[in-house]
Amino acid sequence: MMIDFVPDPILYPFDSRWFDSTAGRVHYIDEGTGPAMVFCHGSPTWSFLYRHIVKGLRDRYRCIAVDCLGFGLSERPPGFGYTIPEHTAVVGELIDHLQLDGFVLMGQDWGGPIGLGAATALADRVKGIVLGNTTFWPVEPLANRAFSVIMSSLPMRRRILERNLLVERFLLGKAGPALTPAEAEHYRMVQPTEEARRGLAVMPGEIRAARSLLEQLARDVPARLGDKPALAVWGMRDMVFRPKACLPRIRSSFTALNVVELRQAKHFIQEDAPDRIVAAIIERFP
Repeated sequence: MMIDFVPDPILYPFDSRWFDSTAGRVHYIDEGTGPAMVFCHGSPTWSFLYRHIVKGLRDRYRCIAVDCLGFGLSERPPGFGYTIPEHTAVVGELIDHLQLDGFVLMGQDWGGPIGLGAATALADRVKGIVLGNTTFWPVEPLANRAFSVIMSSLPMRRRILERNLLVERFLLGKAGPALTPAEAEHYRMVQPTEEARRGLAVMPGEIRAARSLLEQLARDVPARLGDKPALAVWGMRDMVFRPKACLPRIRSSFTALNVVELRQAKHFIQEDAPDRIVAAIIERFP
């Protein structure tokens, strides 16, 4: 299944590109020239989340933002499980397809472990790491695990599929970022039907199901990427990845880490503080 939606060229002024991975057809954007940066989103977003950051960086860098299968304009392929290991493999295929070398990876939310999983396998080709409000170790806090159990239950999966719950409540609800009606529609319109939302319904359960991958990343990230130049841009009002719980772990994993605290930003930092993120990336990777 492909998504029949054309983004507004004013809000999303990028050319759509396509890659036929072994799992399905992947949509991505590839803007600008210079050192390559790969941007990985989480749930329930897509590359639209990075629009301000790409516009702010494409005069200095080659900016590649991918839509994971099941998200954005990418295919919803039959037989795809939408698990974190599967998404990781597809991102790795795209990086190989584009023959990227010396690239910087940015990941937020599930985009952190997805992107880092691909990057650890290609560590000799990675120039640097940018992380924002994410994790690369097993999620232990009770609130996060309870969310996983509740949202994976049959009634809540139905609400995700039938009512687009993750988009409507957690992204576009009162606790989400301030968006215009047109921007909000760009998140709604890429998840228009139950079939289109199957990838969304899998993600809450991955908090527990992806434990083995996260345990591997907890070892591999410091060992293979820990000496790379790194940047953490953190929404300090995030209730999902709380700074006091996450930042010490990130500090201990990288030897050359800059931390930028986004005091007023919550979970979706790319919407809340794009200009500060752009400035921090330019300063860290001149």
